[in-house]
Amino acid sequence: MDQGNPLQMLLLRGLGTTSLVADRLKYVSQEWVSSGKLDPSHASALVDDVLKALRGDNPELEQQAERQLERNRDDLLQELGLARQRELDELRGRLDRLERQMRQRGGGGAAGGGEGPSPGVSDTDFPPD
Repeated sequence: MDQGNPLQMLLLRGLGTTSLVADRLKYVSQEWVSSGKLDPSHASALVDDVLKALRGDNPELEQQAERQLERNRDDLLQELGLARQRELDELRGRLDRLERQMRQRGGGGAAGGGEGPSPGVSDTDFPPD
């Protein structure tokens, strides 16, 4: 094991902690069963549910984490002044509609056969690149 690799150290500590929690949970649940505080069927279900959550087999928890990650990403993009994919898609749609309208009004124009700009349309009608 490389002592200088913090990611590897963190991963190993996480695995060790997960193993320790699982072992301790099994021990405590058995103690509760033997003292009559917990039904044996409930104990096994409790251990299974917690172990699933520790292993990441919990779809609800994964969905909640994914939603939180998306919110954090959207907040970061907004703080940086960057557009989201949805906003880019909306702009592309608007551009497509405008281009279609320009072609319809000008009988094809530049996009319809290389005849030059449509009558009544100049470069000043479009925003700069």
